[in-house]
Amino acid sequence: MSIMVPSTTPALITPGRQALDSALHQLGQAAEQLGLDDGLRTMLATPRRSLTVSVPVRREDGRLDVVQGFRVQHNVSRGPAKGGLRFHPGTDIHEVTALAMWMTWKCALVGIPYGGAKGGVAVDPSGLTTRELERLTRRYVNEILPLIGPEKDIPAPDVGTDEQTMAWIMDTYSVSAGYSVPGVVTGKPATLGGSLGRSGATSRGVQIAALAALGRSPEGVTVAVQGFGKVGGPAAQYLSDAGCKVVAVSDATGAVHASGGLDIARLREWAAETGGVRGFRHGDALAQEDLFELDVDVLVPAALEGAITAVNAPRIRARLIVEGANGPTTPEADEILAANGTTVVPDILANAGGVIVSYLEWVQNMQAYPWSSGEIELKLRDLMLGAFSEVKSVAAERGLTLRQAAHVIGVGRVAEAHQMRGLYP
Repeated sequence: MSIMVPSTTPALITPGRQALDSALHQLGQAAEQLGLDDGLRTMLATPRRSLTVSVPVRREDGRLDVVQGFRVQHNVSRGPAKGGLRFHPGTDIHEVTALAMWMTWKCALVGIPYGGAKGGVAVDPSGLTTRELERLTRRYVNEILPLIGPEKDIPAPDVGTDEQTMAWIMDTYSVSAGYSVPGVVTGKPATLGGSLGRSGATSRGVQIAALAALGRSPEGVTVAVQGFGKVGGPAAQYLSDAGCKVVAVSDATGAVHASGGLDIARLREWAAETGGVRGFRHGDALAQEDLFELDVDVLVPAALEGAITAVNAPRIRARLIVEGANGPTTPEADEILAANGTTVVPDILANAGGVIVSYLEWVQNMQAYPWSSGEIELKLRDLMLGAFSEVKSVAAERGLTLRQAAHVIGVGRVAEAHQMRGLYP
């Protein structure tokens, strides 16, 4: 089945395929606005390279398991490919392709010289020991080794991976090269060349985008956050620190609500100790699906794709949605939200803080010259606010939603790069 054609057979519509359909739908809307011809549309819809690999892992009891791994480079017209690596049992080639495509537009939108990529391994990391995770990571890297490198494709952390994963990737690649290559990954520990501010960069970008979209003082603004992991947790903290009142959060274990505002620092400690927000004593238990229906000013979906659908979108009461996750809103839900007057700050803008600081980390590695946390924060804020201002302006000029405007800008810049470079041979 060609990835350029949205799926129609219900049996084939997996979560990953649904994410890819959403990405293709958004590309199609932007292509219409830009007047792109069919050939260019097909090029932009088709990944430059897609690799599926078998990853054997030796378990502690001697068993041998084999899982699937993927790496997709969607586009490299504007620079080397860039994108995270996720370990999740539901990962498939369709999901990874969609995420790589979104990364292409995201990098172009915020003006950094990267193309989009993504990687994934279909595994539940919570079911593996640390040694098993290390063996899995190193074997996966060995399988995709020809594709990655500081001037070709630079992985970063995503769902189920962290700075330790990146350290293993850097070491595996460096052993193959014969010398240390810190620029092969971003999001690694500071002692190995990681950038100050990288771990919370995506969340900081969500905060910057949310406050810019509010256009008023954050004091007393009520917020609900769906997903309390590496993006949602710090985002809730940053918004609370800015003066917002975070009244509800959820994760895989449950949801918690407090009309007077949650103590986010205490909740994060609880979640770290117990494995989730469920049972937090300083708030009331809430059904996970009910979080979307709360009467709040801002809703931050910060978990996985497809959280806001045609089923729950009509019941959303928040007037502003800021997407911390990639692809949390389906196209059908987008139409409902727009008709209801809900403003959505799209993922390729709202969560771009991570790739911005990844880029800054890569630049520091290539120059062998680190910057202070203050310099990183200033550069992140400037790029986020500049992109937000441009998206808002294009949306007003063309009568588009913020998502449509963001894609017009991102897709337009990649299309222009294709046209300027020409086709070889």
